[in-house]
Amino acid sequence: MQTRFYLSLVTCALCLGYGWAVAQPYPARPVRVLVGLAPGGGTDTYARLISGKLTDMTGQQFIVDNRPSAGGNVAGETVARSTPDGYTLWVATPTSVINPHLFKDIRYDILKDFAPVVQLVNSQFVLSVRTSVPVNSVQELIAMAKAQPGKLSYASSGVGSSNHLAGELFKSMAGINLAHIPYKGAGPALNAVLAGEVGIIFSSSASVIGHAKAGRVRILGMTGVKRTPIAPDIPTIAEAGVPGYSVLGWYGLVAPAKTPKAVIEKLNAAVNKGLPELRERYASLGADIAGGTAAEFGAFIKAEHEKWAKVVKIAGAKVE
Repeated sequence: MQTRFYLSLVTCALCLGYGWAVAQPYPARPVRVLVGLAPGGGTDTYARLISGKLTDMTGQQFIVDNRPSAGGNVAGETVARSTPDGYTLWVATPTSVINPHLFKDIRYDILKDFAPVVQLVNSQFVLSVRTSVPVNSVQELIAMAKAQPGKLSYASSGVGSSNHLAGELFKSMAGINLAHIPYKGAGPALNAVLAGEVGIIFSSSASVIGHAKAGRVRILGMTGVKRTPIAPDIPTIAEAGVPGYSVLGWYGLVAPAKTPKAVIEKLNAAVNKGLPELRERYASLGADIAGGTAAEFGAFIKAEHEKWAKVVKIAGAKVE
């Protein structure tokens, strides 16, 4: 009898202890934020800015964990299979929805294996030409491409990259033929344009704006739906000659599917509170803050997934 009594006390104590652990406010320990690219790039910098802000706001560390392998797929696969408790997050980007259409053996489903948390920032690509290309507008570029089909070429950071597919979407919607010249990274692609090897490029605004001011390239348009406050004088490609054209470099946080709704809501609220304080920092990197609800981000991811599936099919792009 006495033994059973003591066992009952121990069991109750364990139950109370478990209940206390479950009831601890989130986050109660460090949170990993996986990035599928190497340190120092745009995605990494965007992640570190919001992670630092969340660390300050919550008192717990949000630690960026770089996993630059297989086009970012390793980071996605790792998070998809992590415990759904909010302590492992992934910075999703356009490659998160493009890669499933490029790779044969990808091991995550962007629509089923993740719970959207919040969209962080958006950036736009810039359509630029080497100054030796005799065009001053998007419409003039389209006219020149139609007059010389297949003779103009554009550089990208590789097959299946966002700027490659931005070019493919532009070709399709404008009804023109441009030769695609892939390079091993954004830097070599831009250098090829500056050297006169290629005439056209879709690139980040941060990488090209200085060259435009120096007269090495001519900016024709931005790829967003509307003009960015960062460069309000530059028209969008949609308003400059290709109605409906839109390509965003977007970044947001996702968690493993089945992460508790309360955790998602707390993370979402914290990010939405912290983003305005980072507006100028992100703007200096060529990005506009986004924010919004988890549901809105989920709908956006689904739309991007469907959009790029069509573009990849048109381009015939594959990565073995």
